[in-house]
Amino acid sequence: MKALILTCCSSAALILSGGVQADVMGLEFNSDHYESKTIEYDGQSIQYRAYESIPYVTKPVVSDYQVMNIYIPEAYFQGGSIQGYQADTAPIFLPNQVGGYMPGKAMVVGTNDRTGQANSALVALSKGLVVAAPAARGRTNQTADGRWAGKAPAAIVDLKAAVRYLHFNDGVMPGDANKIVSNGTSAGGALSALLGASADSTDYDIYLTALGAAPGSDAIWAVSAYCPITNLEHADMAYEWQFNGYNDYQKMNISMLDYQVKRELVAGTLTEEEQQVSDQLKPLFPEYVNSLGLKDSSGHPLTLDQAGNGSFKDAVVTHIQVSAQSALEKGQDLSSFEFVTIDQGRVTAIDWDKYRSYAVRQKLPPAFDALDLSAGENNLFGNALTDNQHFTEFSTQHSTVAAKQVSEGTVKLMNPMNYIGTSDAQTASHWRIRVGTKDRDTSLAISAVLAAKLENTGHDVDYFMPWDVPHSGDYDLDELFAWIKSIQ
Repeated sequence: MKALILTCCSSAALILSGGVQADVMGLEFNSDHYESKTIEYDGQSIQYRAYESIPYVTKPVVSDYQVMNIYIPEAYFQGGSIQGYQADTAPIFLPNQVGGYMPGKAMVVGTNDRTGQANSALVALSKGLVVAAPAARGRTNQTADGRWAGKAPAAIVDLKAAVRYLHFNDGVMPGDANKIVSNGTSAGGALSALLGASADSTDYDIYLTALGAAPGSDAIWAVSAYCPITNLEHADMAYEWQFNGYNDYQKMNISMLDYQVKRELVAGTLTEEEQQVSDQLKPLFPEYVNSLGLKDSSGHPLTLDQAGNGSFKDAVVTHIQVSAQSALEKGQDLSSFEFVTIDQGRVTAIDWDKYRSYAVRQKLPPAFDALDLSAGENNLFGNALTDNQHFTEFSTQHSTVAAKQVSEGTVKLMNPMNYIGTSDAQTASHWRIRVGTKDRDTSLAISAVLAAKLENTGHDVDYFMPWDVPHSGDYDLDELFAWIKSIQ
């Protein structure tokens, strides 16, 4: 059991051999600099200390986005306990607010701007967790001289630096840094997954050192990922595997590709050229899936034939069927869903083609590495001097504009699949992945591949597709925190 030192001092820096190091001065947690707050939630009055806008690196590039807010229940400073947790045992909840790989501000305890309901930070506090909510750079950040400062891998490097801050200060602040639980939605869900998959990989050291991150580990204990927009270099082919042949779409027009801004659906039909691109991309996905050597829970290979059919497709369909059965058992009326077959209270079949019609194509091919560099992900993979770049060989070869391709090394840094099961990374033990059956922002195959890879490498995975839920997150917070409690 760790001894907490809840005073203003440099004790965190003294953890390092040789005493305080100048390059980490300023990264020590100061327990005296806080604001006492009280908030009402679910019939209880929650008292907590708010430590806000705390820098987690000593050499920030965009200082407003390289800080985090830490919220700690007052009870932990008084020797108290909450739902069985104490100051030295409470998990640390790490929510990010990244959407569309845009800059994400640090979450503040309160309500969700979109739903008006309690946000995850508030619910976490009510359950006795310490909250550490980092901001992170995104693809549109610029420095004063006009250079781009948030292109890949900036966001994941920032989150790793925040985690290192928590490990560095584990002896001087409440919360157990060996039980950090990340949480995010969409691109934030992808970063949550990447944070959990790639911990302590030396691939990121040069970036963390440049920022003046705290020395030590960036490992986390558990991952919560809602609809992660991940595995980007294979997402175009996965999308066409799912939607090829369905040419009508409802495209999402977004004024800014930030998760919280206005989204408007515009209907249309793929052109002949776009259909040809779809036809070219679809056959690439089976080769990728088969290269992974995935297996189901019974040890049977998960594969696809050249037409895109096979045991992997069957597994994805089974996930949809399990979701439908769960909804049916909760009393939901599924009679309007033509792709669902029900016999005597059991969901006996899912019609894949009819399901695809229900889901509705949302993105034009290629869905992520746009041939004209117009996608948000093209913007993500720019660099300090170039705003947009390709990141797949296919789109580079078929580009309709003069363009460069980002390095393979940078692409690697953004994909959790590259780190799970490797000797260079310490992957989180526990995973909770949620992707609704109505989600069209990426193929269901992307999360299914991620979950299978994690299971095959011995990790604890809770993977589920909530029924008729669109691209969204934090819609089942009571269940999320019950899961966190269950993995103690």
